[in-house]
Amino acid sequence: MEYTMKVEGMMCPKCEARTKKALEAVAGVESAVVSHTAGTAVVTGVALDPAALKAAVEGAGYHVVD
Repeated sequence: MEYTMKVEGMMCPKCEARTKKALEAVAGVESAVVSHTAGTAVVTGVALDPAALKAAVEGAGYHVVD
């Protein structure tokens, strides 16, 4: 399963790395591809929980646009 989120507030590669680490810590996530230039996070995994993914991104200090 693949899930794409629009993320605001990322400004640099360090922001990408922080967001990627937070997403990959969520249960069921196999990988995350994050781009600060595109403002997106594409998460791949099984039984992904959008609410948990959003909470992880917001816990890292960024905002998910619904």
